[in-house]
Amino acid sequence: MADDPKENFLYYGDNLDILRRYIEDESVDLVYLDPPFKSQQDYNVLFAERNGEQAAAQIKAFEDTWRWDRSAAEAYESVVLLGGKVSDAMSALYKFLGPSDMMAYLAMMAPRLIELQRVIKRTGWLYLHCDPTASHYLKLLLDAVFGPENFRNEIVWRRSQPKGHAVLRFSRAHDTILSYAKTNDAIFYPQYKEHDPEYVEKFYRFIEEGSGRRYRLDNLANPNKNRPNLTYEFPPGSGIVRVWRWTEERMKKAWEDGLVVQTREGGVVSQKRYLDEMDGTLITDFWDDIEHLHGSHHEALGYPTQKPEGLLERIIQASTADDALVLDPFCGCGTTIAVAEKLHRQWIGIDITHLAISLMRHRLDDSFGDQAIYKVIGEPVSLPDAEELAQTDPYQFQWWALGLVGARPAEGKKGADKGIDGRLMFFVENGKPEQIIFSVKAGNVTVSHVRDLVGVVQREKAAIGVLISMHEPTAPMRAEAASAGSYISKELGNPRYPKIQLLTIQDLLNGRRVDSPHSVRSSERNTTFKKAPVVKKKKKEDKKQAKLM
Repeated sequence: MADDPKENFLYYGDNLDILRRYIEDESVDLVYLDPPFKSQQDYNVLFAERNGEQAAAQIKAFEDTWRWDRSAAEAYESVVLLGGKVSDAMSALYKFLGPSDMMAYLAMMAPRLIELQRVIKRTGWLYLHCDPTASHYLKLLLDAVFGPENFRNEIVWRRSQPKGHAVLRFSRAHDTILSYAKTNDAIFYPQYKEHDPEYVEKFYRFIEEGSGRRYRLDNLANPNKNRPNLTYEFPPGSGIVRVWRWTEERMKKAWEDGLVVQTREGGVVSQKRYLDEMDGTLITDFWDDIEHLHGSHHEALGYPTQKPEGLLERIIQASTADDALVLDPFCGCGTTIAVAEKLHRQWIGIDITHLAISLMRHRLDDSFGDQAIYKVIGEPVSLPDAEELAQTDPYQFQWWALGLVGARPAEGKKGADKGIDGRLMFFVENGKPEQIIFSVKAGNVTVSHVRDLVGVVQREKAAIGVLISMHEPTAPMRAEAASAGSYISKELGNPRYPKIQLLTIQDLLNGRRVDSPHSVRSSERNTTFKKAPVVKKKKKEDKKQAKLM
């Protein structure tokens, strides 16, 4: 990367472009991606009220729907022209699937997987989270990109709640996570979970007096009877001669330390193996101990594809050491980067929507405060940048502009906002909520836009209306806004706030904000997204020696 590699980064934009422009070859230790599944669903981002309760408001963040069109055909052709195994795989898939929606999805994924393979270190990993809708096609692509010899696992994550009703088929209760190593040099740290209580009761049935530690007794007899150097009497003077697993010197030391015991006179000695010294049960490729997030879960932020932190903790701890670099190119609500931050990893997050970027910034601020140090790349920082975004994607521009003032986008479908692009709540005497209505205009604005906003404010019984524009308001617009009068806050000694306020993008970039009671009561947070729980970073722990795959 061009900047200090020790910094963390949030990138706004198309991850394919970001990967090609900013991420260097073999610079990343771990890639986790949870791309859209081609589920034919619209995903809405839910928002929260100031008290933390889920609001009724929601807005479509993205459409997980893919269509074969000119863009998809061009993406497919660009991959095929590269030649090699990926080209062969895509050509074969096209022969089978034809110009279908699924083929459009794979044409989107193929060049991104190629770039991700490029940026991963020789010792690094990729984990791709998907579901049965496209997992088998994606595995063929991954085999072509990484080589089938570098496939490591098809991890089955069992969700606690099945999807759908068992009417025409068995209900689906799992996702698939495909893992690939870059090379045979990939570093892996085996993971363990606590022993099952029934297992503990059965095998660690002894409890040591004084310490209360559970232990089991293991046979110290050597199954290989032809070991003269390990054949001796023990305990000394007992007359018990065996071929032992340990040398006599080691056996005597363990006896003195109380780690070797004789449970009955004349019996063969055994080794004490303490439960608290065991690693636990080795985790396999079937994960049934990480619960899917439900709406009331303390981690849940209302983002449609949010994954539990425990899932990412396991992946990151299994595949990276402290200070490794973790990349999530479909970052969504930022679970990957939040967990990476907690585990002292460096991180890069990429997403194509400003709603996601805003949510991630809120999450990092809520969870880590000033401890999370990162840069945001790709968001407008000047008026020309804003103009370019408005031309490229008007809705992303709108969401970005609302993010500058902390407002939530208006609920409902695009184009059906009833003159409301965003809302911001504040609270007055007796906890009564009041709202500020926002209208965002990228093009030329006239006095009619001010009049329209006045009408919306009256209809919604809002306290204040704000028109955010790219261009400076005209004198007639300012006069019309002034004629709307003031909002009077009885809570703060009857101060007056302009009923209709006109702000430009340049004003917002310069730090100007809405003149409102919310601005005065800066200690009170007006939550746009549901507040994320505070997280204490885990202490750095010494890793066991890495095992090569």
